[in-house]
Amino acid sequence: AQLLSLAAARGAPLMAPKLRYISVGGAALDMTLKRSVEAMFDLPLLNGYGLTETSPTVCTTGNGEWRDDDAVGTLLPDVEIQIVDKDEQPLASGEIGELWVRGPLVMKGYYRDPEGSARVLTPEGWFRTGDLARRAADGPLYIVGRLKEVINHSGFTVYPTEIESVLAAHPDIAVAAVVGRKSRDAEKGDNEEILAFLMPRPGQTPDPADLQVWARERLAPYKRPSRYILRQTLPMTAAGKVLRHKLGVDGD
Repeated sequence: AQLLSLAAARGAPLMAPKLRYISVGGAALDMTLKRSVEAMFDLPLLNGYGLTETSPTVCTTGNGEWRDDDAVGTLLPDVEIQIVDKDEQPLASGEIGELWVRGPLVMKGYYRDPEGSARVLTPEGWFRTGDLARRAADGPLYIVGRLKEVINHSGFTVYPTEIESVLAAHPDIAVAAVVGRKSRDAEKGDNEEILAFLMPRPGQTPDPADLQVWARERLAPYKRPSRYILRQTLPMTAAGKVLRHKLGVDGD
């Protein structure tokens, strides 16, 4: 995203004739970002998935593999996965649930934290990732979001990454981060409102009304943010992953 913003500011694509390999990780892959980066460098942007607890890679797309989706690829050798429902029962291909991983890549446990280890490791050796995923019938894995980041809005389950992908496709938006916030109306119970934090592209000042129209044309009513909050910068890790827990609303 930063390289694309730099290219936009210069008014010309960045040239890297000796570049042979580009990949992304640490956060959900936005398809607009993927297509734009691939067009600029004429290389496939490889995607993958893993965690520190899995040493750290679980799966990846193949080197030189062009894909028109956000799959994180196929499993590395000797890696097993299963996707389970809230009752920890395995789900069929295509269904969304929590991703569990097993194999020699999984950690033995957290250092001097037996209770923490017991929460994420089953007696059968499965590691509970806390990530929501689905697996296609032909093998590729797709990460849908984090279990703890799912938004409960109007009785529906909403995945932030889907909304972020739509908003990041807007020509004025560089990065989008969507979070849920508990409603202050006691009568609404556990209902959450959807907040969209947006970092504009250099020199752009998106109109919230225009963003509402953009979302209305592309998202179901229950997935549309109630507020659009523009920020020149968003809190991120060194790898460019947005720190959602540090997103605050001015005046709240």
